[in-house]
Amino acid sequence: MFTRDFSYLDEAHICPNCNTKMSCCEAPPVHVGDGLGWGSEVLFICLNNECSVFKNGWQHIERQYGHKGSYRCMELPGSKEKNVMMVASEYAFTGSEIDTEAVKKQNIRYVKEQEAVAALGTCIEMHNLEPVLTLILDESATLANRQKAVACLKPLNELACIDPIRNHTFRDTSLLQECSMIISEILKTHFKKECPHCAELIKAQAQKCMHCQADL
Repeated sequence: MFTRDFSYLDEAHICPNCNTKMSCCEAPPVHVGDGLGWGSEVLFICLNNECSVFKNGWQHIERQYGHKGSYRCMELPGSKEKNVMMVASEYAFTGSEIDTEAVKKQNIRYVKEQEAVAALGTCIEMHNLEPVLTLILDESATLANRQKAVACLKPLNELACIDPIRNHTFRDTSLLQECSMIISEILKTHFKKECPHCAELIKAQAQKCMHCQADL
């Protein structure tokens, strides 16, 4: 499996004190002196400022410790054990909320990238263009993986790669240039060219485009 454990994304935690849905937040960094730390990259925290734990915590910390602060209700992923975490202000954790839907999409994309990379080893033998295009057209894939995919274009020698690549907007212009050079070679081996007017593929020796009827 290429995916990490993102089972927490489907968890729903409810604050037992105010009955508000708790937010999934990035766990704060922990000093090495705290041992094992949180044991999780994320925490579920109640960010409701009207929660009794948060509202009453200010007075308690002032009396107990003599400084400003309060508490927020907290639970670990996969657990319903109730905990409280000390916070210094009402803004604590409000900037570390995780967009769980975005993380799910990122993970789906990552899995597709890894599956495509694994398929590159047999794509030429199997005449399989799909994983090659998956990587080339994925702007979030690593440059190294995309370059491996580009290297497969020439031996695959498939005209079907042209339209998807031509219609893609590349952020990396060097990758676009490399693809364009290979496309030119593929066209030559198939005795084809692209119509400069409508971009359709036509015979290399054609004097008039069969698609748009333009003179060449």
